[in-house]
Amino acid sequence: MIIIHGSFPIKSKGREEAIKKMQDMARFSRLESGCITYEFYVGLSNPNLVLLFQEWSSVEALESHWETDHMKIFLGQLPAILDGEVATRRYEVRSGNDDPETSEYDQDSPSYDSMQGKIVH
Repeated sequence: MIIIHGSFPIKSKGREEAIKKMQDMARFSRLESGCITYEFYVGLSNPNLVLLFQEWSSVEALESHWETDHMKIFLGQLPAILDGEVATRRYEVRSGNDDPETSEYDQDSPSYDSMQGKIVH
């Protein structure tokens, strides 16, 4: 599973319009194959900071998301609503069933077993 976390500083003027665009983006994205979760949240300490939380079943599903018409439209609208830089992080969640032969961790390390099932980014 792929998890994306993003933060969007939005302009206070036009805030309601920005929120509406983000609601539309979330609604369309949730309909995509492989989308598990796609939600924007308004910050409690700063109502002009919107956080994005996405979960995708695979890298391929996420890559397909980037090619959708609604993503292209949303990216085109961002400059008018942003009040700063967007910051994103991507995490890959691996289960304990993943093949240890392909793991990036040293299997002979004492901490190898404790890494199974953890978030790796």
